[in-house]
Amino acid sequence: MTPTNDDLHLRLQRIESLLASLVEQKAVKEWYSTAEVAGILGRAEFTVREWCRLGRVRAEKKKCGRGPASEWMISHGELSRVRNEGLLPDPRL
Repeated sequence: MTPTNDDLHLRLQRIESLLASLVEQKAVKEWYSTAEVAGILGRAEFTVREWCRLGRVRAEKKKCGRGPASEWMISHGELSRVRNEGLLPDPRL
């Protein structure tokens, strides 16, 4: 049974859609928000913010939006380090 042009066209669309989602997932950014890191690591955003606040993850406060508010930003290198080596020791202990 030979596939029709419509069948091939549908399969090609599905493949292109999956490829686009893979490329989007693997896009490397220089800096990640706590929400992005939480999604990548499968943790809650609150947990990632606490790691930053406690010094368990090296992060920097960056301005966001208007006003004096700032948010934690985590570099790609630090994200890779956390994935491979885990959190830094708790400085309170």
